[in-house]
Amino acid sequence: MGHALINVPAAVKRGEAFEIKALIAHPMETGFRPGPNGVLLPRNIIQRFTCTYNGVEVFSLTLSPAIAANPYIAFFTVATESGSLTLRWTGDKDFMAEETVPITVTA
Repeated sequence: MGHALINVPAAVKRGEAFEIKALIAHPMETGFRPGPNGVLLPRNIIQRFTCTYNGVEVFSLTLSPAIAANPYIAFFTVATESGSLTLRWTGDKDFMAEETVPITVTA
């Protein structure tokens, strides 16, 4: 399971756009690279990333073998109400990581 670092502002004004930054530790292997014995290393990538804001999907991304190890993802959404952001990564070999962070919306 990967370890994620997530950065969101502590508080945001209602109607204001804010940035969500996420970095997940994952080795990523394309499936095209030979190992020391010449045999191709098995593919091991994160295939999908989603972010929900109080249960509503606000961002999603489909990844491919061309993505770097330890992918960094940054995007914006608009503050509507206090609650939580849930970030989820899924991939090969039944990989799944999920982190939930609170968001406080002020008037």
